[in-house]
Amino acid sequence: MKGIFDRYERDVVPKKGARPQKDNLAELKQLRPTFDGAPIDSIAPANIAGYRDARSAKVRATREIALLSHVFNMAREWGLTERENPCQGIRKNKETPRDFYANAVVWDAVYGMAEPELKEAMDLGYLTGQRPADVIIMRSDDTEGDYFLVTQGKTGLTLRILMRTDARENSLGRLIREISERNAHHSSKYLLINKHGKRMTKGVLRLRWDKAREKAQQKAIEQGDPLLAAKIGGFQFRDIRPKAASEIVDIGDASLLLGHSKQEITKRPYRRIGATAKPSK
Repeated sequence: MKGIFDRYERDVVPKKGARPQKDNLAELKQLRPTFDGAPIDSIAPANIAGYRDARSAKVRATREIALLSHVFNMAREWGLTERENPCQGIRKNKETPRDFYANAVVWDAVYGMAEPELKEAMDLGYLTGQRPADVIIMRSDDTEGDYFLVTQGKTGLTLRILMRTDARENSLGRLIREISERNAHHSSKYLLINKHGKRMTKGVLRLRWDKAREKAQQKAIEQGDPLLAAKIGGFQFRDIRPKAASEIVDIGDASLLLGHSKQEITKRPYRRIGATAKPSK
């Protein structure tokens, strides 16, 4: 399998988005010690199941087997085996989607303690519904007429998000205009920059986020509300994307904004508030 893994890493992985590339390389690193030395035709479903059961990281094991399945399919296309894919029909470890929902109280608590560039990052993340890695690289020149252009790093999908609604500037258009005006005296075209003109990196975003969240938690504790403090402590920047998906009434609109090909993808892991119901009386 070593040669097949090498070919897959060389020819297939580079054609994927930045995030899938990173994930695939990590998954291959886990798969190699077990399967590198095995002839492809010697691998049976029982070997795959054994790998699944031996891995302590159950969710990661499911994703690693999914990659291994794709490697087998590519090997069949390359004419390296005629055997059926041994990953087919293998039971998957159950993956429980994250269900944290940041309501207005939790959002306001962290937002109120955030530095200006973090507030802008939160607003951009919420209004565009994009992943943190895509939010921090948004630029003022990512515009085309009335649209803000986003190319998702994970999927490679390009979205055009309206900055005007009913012939008027909407919330996203106003935010991008205000950030661009504030940054006008800096040479950087990135939207999220500090007062010195340096763009926000993943590490800086994490530091700013942790700092604001800790301050918000401490304030809640001082006000005698440990339950709120616990909720604030569970709030991660990545929860902003599903918050946006949850608060858009039409699931079709939410699915389009998040760049999902199927509404069910949006509904299951991203819609984190229940259906609206009326009381009995």
